Amino acid sequence: MITGAINLGIWTILFFVIGMYRPRWPLFFMKEPSRFIIVLVATVLFMVTATLYGEGLRREKLEKAVKEKATQTIAPVPVPVPVPAPEKPAAK
Repeated sequence: MITGAINLGIWTILFFVIGMYRPRWPLFFMKEPSRFIIVLVATVLFMVTATLYGEGLRREKLEKAVKEKATQTIAPVPVPVPVPAPEKPAAK
């Protein structure tokens, strides 16, 4: 997931730089592309990239914690055993 976020970040930067130079190139399907649309799309892509990267780091940390917990050995805890109460001597 982190690798995908880094790749998307590179594409976002490339999209932004090329779009600021010539908006017609990345937005070839539009009649009148503008730099404002490039900024909006790049902003959304950047937010997606940041979210993906953060989620990837969170999942990586969670997997590491689960692996550490699975490898830990748990010491046995002594369990109290009930002892019967002593019998009372018979009254005379």
